[in-house]
Order: sequence, then C-alpha cells, then structure tokens
Amino acid sequence: MSFFPGPDPLPGDAFACDAIETLIIPRASDIGGFEVRRALPSSRRRLVGPFIFFDRMGPAVLRAGQGLDVRPHPHIGLSTVTYLFDGKIRHRDSLGTEMVIEPGDLNLMTAGRGIVHSERSPEELRGSPMSVSGLQTWLALPDGGEEVDPVFENTSRTVMPEIDDGGVKARVVIGNLDGARSPVRTPTDTLYADIRLGAGAQFRIPAEAEERAIYVLEGHVEIAGDRFPADRLLVFRPGDEIVVRSEAGAHFMLFGGAALGSQRYIWWNFVSSSKERIEQAKEEWRTGHFDIVPGDEEEFIPLPEG
Repeated sequence: MSFFPGPDPLPGDAFACDAIETLIIPRASDIGGFEVRRALPSSRRRLVGPFIFFDRMGPAVLRAGQGLDVRPHPHIGLSTVTYLFDGKIRHRDSLGTEMVIEPGDLNLMTAGRGIVHSERSPEELRGSPMSVSGLQTWLALPDGGEEVDPVFENTSRTVMPEIDDGGVKARVVIGNLDGARSPVRTPTDTLYADIRLGAGAQFRIPAEAEERAIYVLEGHVEIAGDRFPADRLLVFRPGDEIVVRSEAGAHFMLFGGAALGSQRYIWWNFVSSSKERIEQAKEEWRTGHFDIVPGDEEEFIPLPEG
C-alpha cells in the first residue's frame, strides 16, 4: 500500500561479515491496526537494482467489518509490484482493470507516464476476520522508459517456476535463478524470489546479479557466522557468492538486478529522473488531470502538503 506514510528506515548495527555491504532495520508504522515496515528507500541505500521502494505489509488480522481501503492515488515513472503471502486485495486502476490478487500471485502495474489505482479488501470478505501479509515494492523505470504507456499484468503463481532441493523451496517471481526463469517481463534485469529454508538447510545466492539483497521475513538466517533475525534487509557486496543458512528454518525474499544508469528522485508516489517531471505530476494530480478509476470514482487521496 504505497500511500502509507512510513518513517525512514534505520541503518543497522555493526556486523562481522564483509560480504554484507549494508544492513537496514526498517521502521514500523501502525496504520489503523495494520503494521507496515519500510526498508527502502533509506538514508544509506536508495535502490537495490531497480527496487526503489520496499514495504513489508503485516502480518495482521483485520476484524470483521474492517478492511484495507487504499483510495485512488497516482503514480508515474515506476512499476508497482504487489505480492501476497496471505489474504486477498482487489486492485482497480484507470485502465479499467479489476483484479483480486491472491497469495503467491503477482500484480505488476507499470505506471509510465501516469496511472491511478486503488487497493481494497474485497467487500464479500469483510464479514469475517481477514489475515493480510505481503510485500509491495516499486521498480524504477529505466532511462528512456519512464514515460511509457501504463499497463497492468497479473501473473498466477501456477506459471512461476519453483525450486525444491535439499530443504530449500523457492518460487522465482521475476527473473532467473539457478536456471529457473519466471515468465514475468521487466524492462531491466530484475531478480525477485520467494525462498524458504527448512531446519538446517542452506541456499547459495549466485553472484550474477549486479546488485542483490534479502529481506528476512521469518526466522533467523546465518551468513558467514553472523546471525540475523526477521525484519532485516541485508544488501550484499557485488561479486560475492553468498550462502544463507538457517538452523531452525527461515523465510526470506531475494531481490535486486541491474543498477540504474542515472539518479532517481522520489516524492510521494512519483519517481523520476527529473525534478521538473515530478512537479508536473504534482500539479496534474492537484488539478484533476489524471484519469479516474472506474468502479472507484467517489474517493481519492489528496496531494500531501509540503
């Protein structure tokens, strides 16, 4: 839920493993009983590959009658990536898309020159308690591709390749990992994989991706003798093969890819290589020049002040 006003993450404590370039401890925000932890961007790390934004949503249980209600809001210059572990969210956008995302599936919405969307708990599920757990990340679009036409794509988990080997279970959501390639297309080299380690298992992270990081979702991981708990983002030094172990089992997200060729600015829901383009988008939203979301026309998130 990209509108959450999460505070900046904190840099981590010192660590011994020289393969880890940066350790980030996300800052948590409670949004009406729903906790969100923001790991990117931070003061020490703005991007990992094309990933410029990384939010951990939940896990949380919403009471009967409650629900997520992310009102229509705009984006430019990025792709939003929504991936759930539990729960369901209805996506609507200004292209006319309506899609309920389910756990393990991927919603990839490329904003390009501009799109508006909303994300809400399905009305038909609000009569009972609902669990919600997942990730929302943003991919900054590459030079020359920031103003493409907007597009929405949903990819079912059933077509994503899976790895099952020696206590390791992994789903390749985007990109290529150990020869398993996802059908999801992105304009730059991108890696996004959901990895679970059984007790005593280990996973080798190859060095091919230019930039790589993991976000620990559950359990503890061990890397070169250092032990890291859940809700830690570990950015690895380029060129090193990394071995992640877990004594009792763990769940983490591996992500990264090719570094962008130029600087990106981020303000609210807008990403661009140009400050002037962000100012233009702000004025367009303020004056009602973005498209509406069919089926969700009554509400919207106002432009933040300042």
